[in-house]
Amino acid sequence: MKYLLLFIFVFALKIATAQDYKFGKVSKGELQETSDPTDSEANATVLYRSQEIKFEYIESKGFVQKNEIHERIKIYNKEGFDQATKSIKLYNESNELKESLTGFKAYTYNLEGNKIIDDKLKSDGIFEEETNRYWLYTKFTMPNIKEGCVIEYKYTIESELIRIDDIEFQQEIPIRKLDFKMSTPEFYNYAKYPNVKAAYYPKLNETYKETTVFLSGEMQTKISHNPTRGTRSDFSKNEWKYRENITTANLVNIPAIKNETHVSNIDNYRAIMKMDLSSIHYPDQVRRNFTTNWEKVTKTIYESNDFGEQLKKSGYFSDDLSSAIAGATNPIEQTYNIFNFVKTKVKWNGLHGYYSDLGVRQAYKQGVGNVADINLILNAMLREAGLDANPVLVSTKDNGIPVFPTRSGFNYVICAVKLKEGLVLLDASRNFTSLNVLPVKALNWQGRLIRKDGSSDWINLSVQEPSKEIVSLNIKLNTDLSATGKVRNQYTDYSALKYRNTFESYSKDDLIKEIESENGLLQVSNIEVEDLNIPIKPVLLSYEYELKEALEEIGGSYYFSPLLFLKIKETPFKLQTRNYPIDLDYPTSRKYMVNIMLPEEFQVESLPENQKLQYNSTEGEFTYLIRENGSMLQMIITLDLNNTLILPENYEQFKQFFELLVNKQAEKIVLKKA
Repeated sequence: MKYLLLFIFVFALKIATAQDYKFGKVSKGELQETSDPTDSEANATVLYRSQEIKFEYIESKGFVQKNEIHERIKIYNKEGFDQATKSIKLYNESNELKESLTGFKAYTYNLEGNKIIDDKLKSDGIFEEETNRYWLYTKFTMPNIKEGCVIEYKYTIESELIRIDDIEFQQEIPIRKLDFKMSTPEFYNYAKYPNVKAAYYPKLNETYKETTVFLSGEMQTKISHNPTRGTRSDFSKNEWKYRENITTANLVNIPAIKNETHVSNIDNYRAIMKMDLSSIHYPDQVRRNFTTNWEKVTKTIYESNDFGEQLKKSGYFSDDLSSAIAGATNPIEQTYNIFNFVKTKVKWNGLHGYYSDLGVRQAYKQGVGNVADINLILNAMLREAGLDANPVLVSTKDNGIPVFPTRSGFNYVICAVKLKEGLVLLDASRNFTSLNVLPVKALNWQGRLIRKDGSSDWINLSVQEPSKEIVSLNIKLNTDLSATGKVRNQYTDYSALKYRNTFESYSKDDLIKEIESENGLLQVSNIEVEDLNIPIKPVLLSYEYELKEALEEIGGSYYFSPLLFLKIKETPFKLQTRNYPIDLDYPTSRKYMVNIMLPEEFQVESLPENQKLQYNSTEGEFTYLIRENGSMLQMIITLDLNNTLILPENYEQFKQFFELLVNKQAEKIVLKKA
């Protein structure tokens, strides 16, 4: 086996090193390839990727960063077609602080007969999307995508910004060959942070070279705004020499990063390198250090006109505030009333961010705003009402867990109110959030609470109390082997939030179809949903049912599953091994209370044994209790998951726990005729 693996590696290496990767030089061999030699399951492969980051000195602008990308991708089958749609992220704050896309070209290549046909990407396949006032995405979809095609594109991002975006060395598909080069002037000192959670990380080479530029008398050296770009200051030399620090990587056969179920964000485990500008030191000038901590980062955000200054504004809502808290007799009622008022008054426009987009006055007037607009308004109103409210900076799950102190480590803001009951977390940007019930995307480890004086501390965002689902199932078994009865479900907290988000737009008929889809012999009627639109209350779902062939006759005995169509059919954790932690988002407690009325002339032949299963002591617990009471059977099944993060080293134990409980709740009761 080891010789076979060695042969595959050498063969793939030979392919990678022998190929011509100049743009447009796609070969017939690449088009005829049917699978990746190192990953037979891959639906597509990056045949080649090059990235070069460099700073060119332009006298009218100073140092301009250029990020040149060239990528060639082989698509093997229809499942790989998603690789034909790409997105390029550009900073777009203002005309002076924006990135531009230049030199963009893209082609799709197909083999027709013995001839290579290329299709150029036209303008109708390119569009722009502005997610907020800071970021613009250029998106494109390649033309004439077919199984076996090769796509290739090339572009340069030009920027006067000094910050360097995260550098990715790994994708969801294998990379056969990757060439990387980064050249930075000696004046800019960057700290490099590899992702220590990544299973793969490349070998980087460090070197330098001397560079000379010729000047007419001015040089951009003064850095401002975070720092991001230069403004001019005098510089007298005509010939200017400096050193370029160079980082390179020449890599082959980079494995794909493959997602797994219940991973909060696969990017947390991707092979990337983060770049942090730690200092700037120009000739004959004092070194400017930017190495910082979270306290300084947070204070910078707080002192911004788009954050702290927005919190100080209050006159625009004074009359509405009085009406909102009228009749409230205590702080918790005031908090709840103001929270609900803001949710109704200002609707979310779909944009994230911790900086106000429109400004709180304008957002309030228009009735629409981004997350910051809404939650800064909420915070200001709570403070005006005399409550101890403070904003909390958050990195959502799709933004990842910040590695080092930087403003981009946050992308969201919520509100915290200190009451005698404890700290209450609020997000008024979504319809179904409630007190201490945030969007799941915001439950990302910890947030940074900022006080009025700009000081800050970390607070825990992990949910402590379990969200409950309580199921009452009444079953009447009939002599025709059918079952009839009633189901009543109660969902609380995050279980209720999940139900509301999933079924908000469902009609009663839609809900019936959804439930009946679990079993082709099931008929549901008289369905009712209570308090769907009142997030402070549990959701109550009830319906009646008839299930044909609920009992199965085998050799004079009658078998049936006591949970009928409500049982967990299979475990969601099927992988033999696990590379990444399981993130269950929040603790849960599920309880089934089942009452079973036996048919006349039937009696119990055998019952499943009572059982208790545990995972890692009390982190997970499953109980199964059943007893006979005359012509009735009574059962209680509970499943409590108290730990929301399952580490890979505990996966085997957790997997076995789930397999056992799924098998247990599927065990059948056996009846016989008296």
